[in-house]
Amino acid sequence: MWGWIIALAVGGVIGWLASLVMNRDASMGIFWNIVVGCIGSILGRFAYGLVAGGASERLRDNAFNVETLLVAFGGAIVLLAIMNLIQRGRVR
Repeated sequence: MWGWIIALAVGGVIGWLASLVMNRDASMGIFWNIVVGCIGSILGRFAYGLVAGGASERLRDNAFNVETLLVAFGGAIVLLAIMNLIQRGRVR
């Protein structure tokens, strides 16, 4: 139970940081920060697994190490870039 709560909290922080980097902070609330952080984590893990081969297995062992958090942050930024392209027609 606590693992899910911690994962949602970390997803919210990652989504918030990604929204700051992509200049989307004013248009997103807490709920969407959590959604972007969690979906971005999944997207980042998938992309990292394609690029690094079997390295995604290493991400599964420890959910809160620096490598995993950076992959999740990168995935959240990519997700927000895709959302910007769809909504605004440009990345930033």
